[in-house]
Amino acid sequence: MTSHRKTLSGGALFVLIVLFIAVMLLVNVLFRGARVDLTENNLYTLSPGTNEILSTLDEPINLYLFYSDKGTQDLPQIRTYAIRVREMLEEMAARSNGRLTLEVIDPLPFSEDEDRAVSYGLTPVPVNNGTGESIFLGLAGTNSTDGQAAVAFFDPAKESFLEYDVAKLVHDLATPKKPVIGLISGLDMGPGFDQATQQMREPWTIQQQLSQSFDLRQLQGQGLTSIDADISVLVLVHPKDLSEDARYAIDQFVLRGGHLLVFVDPDAELDSSGVDPQNPQAAMFADHSSNLPELFKAWGIEYDPANVVLDRTRAVQVSIGQGQPPVRHPGIIGLTAAELNGEDVLTANLNSINVSSAGYIDLAKDATSKLVPLMQSSGDAMSAPASRLRMSPDPRSLLVDFQPSGERYVIAGRVEGKFKTAFPDRTNEGHLSESGEEGQVIIVADTDLLADRLWVNVQNFLGQKLLNAFANNGDLVLNGIENLTGSSALISVRGRATSRRPFTTVEALKRKADDRFRAKEQELQDELQETERKLVELQGAKTRDQAMIMSPEQQSELNKFSQRKSDIRKELRDVRRSLDAEIESLGSRLKLLNIVLVPLLVTIGAVAFAIWRVRRRRRKG
Repeated sequence: MTSHRKTLSGGALFVLIVLFIAVMLLVNVLFRGARVDLTENNLYTLSPGTNEILSTLDEPINLYLFYSDKGTQDLPQIRTYAIRVREMLEEMAARSNGRLTLEVIDPLPFSEDEDRAVSYGLTPVPVNNGTGESIFLGLAGTNSTDGQAAVAFFDPAKESFLEYDVAKLVHDLATPKKPVIGLISGLDMGPGFDQATQQMREPWTIQQQLSQSFDLRQLQGQGLTSIDADISVLVLVHPKDLSEDARYAIDQFVLRGGHLLVFVDPDAELDSSGVDPQNPQAAMFADHSSNLPELFKAWGIEYDPANVVLDRTRAVQVSIGQGQPPVRHPGIIGLTAAELNGEDVLTANLNSINVSSAGYIDLAKDATSKLVPLMQSSGDAMSAPASRLRMSPDPRSLLVDFQPSGERYVIAGRVEGKFKTAFPDRTNEGHLSESGEEGQVIIVADTDLLADRLWVNVQNFLGQKLLNAFANNGDLVLNGIENLTGSSALISVRGRATSRRPFTTVEALKRKADDRFRAKEQELQDELQETERKLVELQGAKTRDQAMIMSPEQQSELNKFSQRKSDIRKELRDVRRSLDAEIESLGSRLKLLNIVLVPLLVTIGAVAFAIWRVRRRRRKG
């Protein structure tokens, strides 16, 4: 009987093993490629825009991740981020239906792989290990038509844009043809004859860069009735005297999914229309503003072409005359990274933008669209009539009665939403009254930032033009167009959360202690000033002969302050010690939880389960 039971048990165990293997094989077939992302911010879940790009690939693309595995043995941050990059690439390859292939290469020093990485345009980063070696962590890609693209180096500090960088590389390789850009400009940005200098004028650097990077098509604002369907992005600069037909053409272009980058200005300083070279003073009274009132209203944007932004904190120093020291000009603003949107791909990597006599935009109260600020003034800013700026030859006069509003004015922004037409009474053939999908328009309330003088020095060296950019104005324009030329899928790929998990509780404790520390410091400073005031009062009451002798009252006040100063310093040390004690206590609790409590709970659970099984067998037996 016992032998028979053992045989049955052995047979049942064999059947269970076979059944288990069969189920695993079936699951592997039915759920191949299935993944579950349990991270807090869905780090390994691709955005819908990236999935759309991958699903529309119609040709194979080869990706080569050059990662110095051996060279980063002593760089744990790089190694951790390299894992993150590789997992992102593997996820994209798995979702591409075989169109993406990934090869990981370790470019050893002085190897052919290292030469290959450099030829693709990847950046070797030197490491301080005493050997003078460099490491690589970059991506190169090729398509079937010999097209190439690369991400020179994956910076861990820019992890939030990892998916966008890779998705853009794939998108560019999938669409190797240069995008067509339409340009309508109310300023003389191209080559020509300069009436002021009576000499031939070189084209603006930004227009040259657009011609090199894109298929640039010049459009005339006058007489324009439609915009060709093959234009990916329309760049509109200083739309001062556009006809109604031209404005309607822009309206319909946006509604049918076209992307628009528009530069308006309350006072375009390089607007030469109506300027008489024989009477330079007349330019002070000329209207050099531009606006799109119907379109802005339809998009839910408020913009006043009569007002400019003055910023005292970000005022740029300018020269006002030979032999005079430079002065700060609140109408010429040097925006830093603190005033640029670090969460938008257009401005995240920029550090400096210079604007001059810039306006500002805002979202209308009844707007259904969304305004994402890209460039803002500091909080130490105010609005002022543009005429006041033109009539003030001395910038210092603008600071005399400066009254900051405390508002951060939006100088450039991204407008998103389902737009309605600004011309509902039109009955043209194919007229659209509303966009079918979410649209995007980028509005910059300044045209002067495009001029060379605010961002680049151009020098001739042996017949070659050397560009020395001292601000990121040109990068801003190129970033905006590159972002908009991508499909709607690429535009929707925004910065993601990072894999770094800060110790928020510890940081909160530190902030709390810092607040207490600063309060004590302020208390000490206030008492110091009060004691100095009392000493001065006592000193003032003395005669000239007594001035060099410290009175008992002064000595008493000085002794009190010295004692109080010692007490406050002791309290400051106590604050620091209590912070360290709280952090150490938190660390001890976490260690207890992870090292003792969790394993103990697992062990108790396992023992309880084993006891339950034994009792169940006994009851059945």
